[in-house]
Parts: sequence; structure tokens; C-alpha cells
Amino acid sequence: MTLRKSVAATLFLLLSNLLLYAGSIPAGARASVRINTSLSSASSHKEEVWGGTLTNDITHEGRVVARAGAPVKGKVTYVKPSGRLHNPGQISLRLISINGEPVYSTRVSRKGKSHTKSNVAKIGGGAAGGALIGGLLGGGKGAAIGAGAGAAGGTGVAAATGKREAVIPAESVFTFTITGSK
Repeated sequence: MTLRKSVAATLFLLLSNLLLYAGSIPAGARASVRINTSLSSASSHKEEVWGGTLTNDITHEGRVVARAGAPVKGKVTYVKPSGRLHNPGQISLRLISINGEPVYSTRVSRKGKSHTKSNVAKIGGGAAGGALIGGLLGGGKGAAIGAGAGAAGGTGVAAATGKREAVIPAESVFTFTITGSK
């Protein structure tokens, strides 16, 4: 009887360890994820949870540890809304679980477009337009005054329309590297 009990206990321990190991996602694995919702540096906030699905199987030592289509969860780890004339918006994401198993991952970050090109066009165009009108109406002195007034107007337009947020559309696919699991 004791031999039977010890064999049964040994088998139970071996099987439980195999089952525990079979589902764990190893560090270094790459997880390709499709995000279900749109995220933006204008409206998202730090620690906001988002959902998605795994797009490819994750394998380890020839075994599938997570199947394509498995649900994933992540969180927003950094958000900086866009400034009006400089500093485009930024947003960073990390995975927190794959198929219900808690994981740690590298981050994926996105940054909005630069303000420079748009601002130069608005401010420079305003200055040139102001100088042209001022020159026609008041000569050289009018051109100088018009250029200043036009540049100020262009700066106002750039400030009013200049936000450049980082946007991640729904259905975007990102690849995260798993750094550990809990």
C-alpha cells in the first residue's frame, strides 16, 4: 500500500509540474497582438486597460504555450498629450496578460507628427501675406508692419490648429517581447 501511495504521489507531482510548465509563456517569446480599440494621447490615460487578440501561436521547446486568437490585455504606461506649437503627443503600451496568464513585456511607443513643417507654413505664409498687403497699401514701412502682423496671425492659427496627437487605430498589430511572467 505505501508503495502505491508513493507512486501515486510522485505521478501527481510530475503531472502537476508538467501542466504548470506547459502553460507558462517564457521570457524572450515574441507576442504579436491585434489591439481591439483605438488609443490616443488626447483621450487615453495612464494605467488604462485595453484588450486585443494574439495573432500568432507562441511556442516554446516545440510546444504551443498560447494559441493565435487567445485574448490579451495590456495597459497604457505613458501618455503625454500634444502641445499646441511643439511637443507632439506620445503614448506607450505594455502587455499585462495573455490568455489570463499575467506577463511582463517590453513597451511599444508611438509619437504624433512633428509640428515644425505645419507651423512654418502657417507662420511664414501669414508673414508673407501680411508683407504683400502692407507693401501694396503702405510701401516699405507698410510691408514691415504687415509682415509682423501676418506672422502674429499665422502664429495664432498654428496655436489654434496645431495639436499633433499620437493615435493608435483599432486593429493595429504590434509585437511585444515577453520579459517575464508572474
